[in-house]
Amino acid sequence: MSDLLEAVDEAAALERLHELGCTDGLPVVIPTPPRVSRMVLAVGHAGEAVLGEMGPLNGVCTVEKLSVAAVMAGCLPDHMPVVVAAALAIMDPEFDLAEMQGTTHATAPLIIVNGPARQMCGVASSYGALGPGHRANASIGRAIRLAMINVGGARPGTSDMALLGHGGKFGQCLAEDEEHSPFSPLHVGRGFGATESTVTVIGTEPPQSVAHTPGSDLTESSERLLDTLAGSLTAPGTNNAWLGGGQAVVVITPDHAGELALAGHDRSSITASIAERAHTRDGRPAFRSTDDVVVVAAGGAGLYSYVFPTWCAGGHRNRAVTRIVEIGQACAIPGT
Repeated sequence: MSDLLEAVDEAAALERLHELGCTDGLPVVIPTPPRVSRMVLAVGHAGEAVLGEMGPLNGVCTVEKLSVAAVMAGCLPDHMPVVVAAALAIMDPEFDLAEMQGTTHATAPLIIVNGPARQMCGVASSYGALGPGHRANASIGRAIRLAMINVGGARPGTSDMALLGHGGKFGQCLAEDEEHSPFSPLHVGRGFGATESTVTVIGTEPPQSVAHTPGSDLTESSERLLDTLAGSLTAPGTNNAWLGGGQAVVVITPDHAGELALAGHDRSSITASIAERAHTRDGRPAFRSTDDVVVVAAGGAGLYSYVFPTWCAGGHRNRAVTRIVEIGQACAIPGT
């Protein structure tokens, strides 16, 4: 059972949480025992069940502690299967959480949801999916950040050493738009079944907008788009260009996805094309494998796709990790 704080009312409780450094700087929902118990019940495991450890302070992450973070972030019980899967992903050794939390680089978990959990948890995939206005996206991403603060112990200037940070450190979560994508889903490409639900998490910089206007020659235009995406990932100053050997995310929006599909591209040929065109400043390949380019179909229609360079450091070079979302283990919530 987690230690309990006492306050005369919720306003005083909020101020106390701010004073203790338990928030991300924004107001939070007060994690009262009934609210936390409701989240624990949604997970389907005992509150004391251990999920793993979060660096840099190697705090033990239990179902209850993660539920506290979810309550504070504004999650609904329906969001908990995704929150749990994302937490398990960042605690996988390949994610390099402790090192990523302590780096001076501006990197934060990007959470990508695939499969039926997208609809069940209400995770948006189209216009503004990483921006304001989508409760599930904002709350799930924020829950992971609050757990990284309060379980992992990462606080600015002491154990979270990001020189400036970025807005995505409050939370980055979106779903892949599988219904409108001409490509097979991300999780299928990573070896999971189409009807399974997954969360893929990778530590990224903020998204960088990549403008592309289709030309009259489809083949030439699609090649130019791939060149632009690859060049944006390895722009001077990015760690992908400086260090190499890491991974990166490319979010292709509907107009660009349609153009590439009409030109005969699928997910595999897109990742291969970007990987072979992306080189570091001294001419070395930025990626060791075509699998290092993580392609996601999402966003609204228009002239812009997005690239997310990554840290490319840590013992495993900050790898993307995919975990199953265990929807079937969540219990029905009494009274709903």
